[in-house]
Amino acid sequence: MIEKVLYELNSMYRDSFRIRSYEFGKGEESICVIGSLRGNEVQQMYICSLLIERLRQLESKGYLTNTHRIMVIPCANTYSTNMETRFWASDGTDINRMFPGYSLGETTQRIADGLFEQIKDCEYGIQLTSFYIPGHFSTHVRMMKTGLEDIEEAKHFGLASIVVRNPRPYDTTTLNYNWQIWNCKAYSLYTKACEEIDEKTAKEAEEAILRFMYEKGIISYPVAGGYKSEVVEEDRILSIKSTCGGFLKTLVQVDEHVSIGQQVAIIYDPYTHAERESIVSTQEGKIFFVHGKSMVYSHTSIVKIKKDI
Repeated sequence: MIEKVLYELNSMYRDSFRIRSYEFGKGEESICVIGSLRGNEVQQMYICSLLIERLRQLESKGYLTNTHRIMVIPCANTYSTNMETRFWASDGTDINRMFPGYSLGETTQRIADGLFEQIKDCEYGIQLTSFYIPGHFSTHVRMMKTGLEDIEEAKHFGLASIVVRNPRPYDTTTLNYNWQIWNCKAYSLYTKACEEIDEKTAKEAEEAILRFMYEKGIISYPVAGGYKSEVVEEDRILSIKSTCGGFLKTLVQVDEHVSIGQQVAIIYDPYTHAERESIVSTQEGKIFFVHGKSMVYSHTSIVKIKKDI
């Protein structure tokens, strides 16, 4: 294992900002796995730490090939992690909305530029990321339709679902989109947690990444298990929203199957605890996402359901 500083930004008032990578194997830059781009992505950083530990073990036993190089970047936003904020602490900007970056721009644009210059030439890119709404996802791979996506290769992760969707205008500044534009086969991997560690799905993600590496000949250690992946168009995932705000009590969990008319959540008045809304499923299918906060606003996605075919 080789530890490197990929990018450094000097600070007047505190220690320098550094993005560190941990590299394994030899040869061409085959695959890059990146964890936390946002300060609250604890689970994503944790998965990278598990992966680094496992790759060190595999490297010591000779299971890495001599023709592929693996790069793992646990965190690309240490300042926000230390401040316990999701976005850049000083101005609230999102590094994952700044790619491919600009070397003479604002701070987060320069960070995105410095990072992207180091990782844009990888053959495969895996981003461990989180949703803009706090909550819990069914573990899955997500891809944008840029015309350069490779859905068949995404099946090598062995995860139950591969979600594909059309990019929106704001997606053009994300890491995943720009990786694809630079001819890198890019995948976003979502797990159940973000701000807290969920051991079960963290291990599931680690195994999925290693399974992908084995299938692509990057490591020679076989990884058992996995699913026959189902490709899911995003419009098959129904979002059920609240009509009012208040305290939220969810009654279902991720991956649970629900029927039409089944109660999935209740919203209570935050002052009197009177029931303000009973939220029921309008589709039969599997719970794909559950909102993760105890208090919600109106017109907020409470659950997302992957509709049965």
